Amino acid sequence: MKTSTQALVLTACIAALAAGCTLSEIGDKTKSGFKKTGSYISEKSKKAYGSTKKALGLNKNSSVDLPPMSVSKQSFGEMPNGQKVFLYTLANANGMKVKVSDYGGTIVSILAPDRNGKFGDIALGFKTLAEYQEKSPYFGCITGRYANRIADGNFTLEGKKYSLAANNGKNHLHGGVKGFDKRLWAAEVDEHDIAITFTRTSPDGEEGYPGALVCKVTYTLTNDNELRIDYKATTDKPTVLNLTNHTYFNLAGEGTPTILEHELSIMSDHFVATDDTNIPTAITPVVGTPMDFRTFHRIGARVEGDHNQLKFGKGYDHTWVIRRDDNDLAHAVTLKDQSSGRVMEIHTDQPGIQFYTGNYLDGTLVGKSGKPYPYRSGLCLETQVLPDSPNHQGEKGWKSCVLNPGETYKHVIVHKFRAE
Repeated sequence: MKTSTQALVLTACIAALAAGCTLSEIGDKTKSGFKKTGSYISEKSKKAYGSTKKALGLNKNSSVDLPPMSVSKQSFGEMPNGQKVFLYTLANANGMKVKVSDYGGTIVSILAPDRNGKFGDIALGFKTLAEYQEKSPYFGCITGRYANRIADGNFTLEGKKYSLAANNGKNHLHGGVKGFDKRLWAAEVDEHDIAITFTRTSPDGEEGYPGALVCKVTYTLTNDNELRIDYKATTDKPTVLNLTNHTYFNLAGEGTPTILEHELSIMSDHFVATDDTNIPTAITPVVGTPMDFRTFHRIGARVEGDHNQLKFGKGYDHTWVIRRDDNDLAHAVTLKDQSSGRVMEIHTDQPGIQFYTGNYLDGTLVGKSGKPYPYRSGLCLETQVLPDSPNHQGEKGWKSCVLNPGETYKHVIVHKFRAE
């Protein structure tokens, strides 16, 4: 027994050194782990991969063993002021991995299996922090304070007019010149739930928005191959808020040159029509338009059609109003790639989802695999309130984006991955 215990300690030490822990950290963590569970592997992790073995038809005496769930951390560079930036890897018992950085709360990669069990990275992104800092088109980030557009960079709240940066033509986009995507977030790892929580306080007046906003964003990877993102925020003054995640997906694998062969269904009967600057003009039925995804359509089938909305957006760059019966999570979209068999569902509590077909990718950006990202080689599916909501307060069909003191903003996104 003594020999096996020593071997377990030695194994834990070697693994911890490989993960970048110091000897003192190893000692503290190992002592804590043995004290709580008798092992450096948590009881929850044991149960998790045990239940997965059962689902696969493996008994407890089977020689096939699944790895425990884990969270690891590595250096990802530093900010101009010298602050260290890290990359965290969430891994479940099935081999799926999600890498996310505390810079912008950015999802850097998502490794998901195809129909043959082969893992591929389905999220566009860069190799280095410097590339994210210098030229990222919002790859994988927390987008805020207000995702999407606000007309003319202005809104009025409780009788006071607020002016924001016009960083998208004459309009305001994704929180301004230095939005949440360009900020360093404090990180806290939860090894029991295979989760990481990023927090930061956006001070009153940041990018022109009122109120000190305390934000918390949690990424959780489950053994059901679900990536869940939970947003929470509070404020000390009335403000407007619309947070989301801006991952560019390609289910055939990042670096694959197109998403036009993907098939998409959107659980929606209405979309938000816009003018030629992508500012909403009306909530419009999808029937009889190329915006009708109530049944599966190949994305490339109608994207070049002669329709003013496609011309205004240079393709799809619109918000759909999600069909829902209650206030719980609604199934918003299903995305399929026939070549790999990968399927992604998105479920959310938000009223809308923005579908964007990478219309401004042009091949000048080179991704982490060394391949360029050409026109429409990635797509975004961003759950949110409707665009320009601050200027549609109180209007029918427009959920309020106003957050008041004493209230808590909540937003849930669940990405469900499978292969068929």
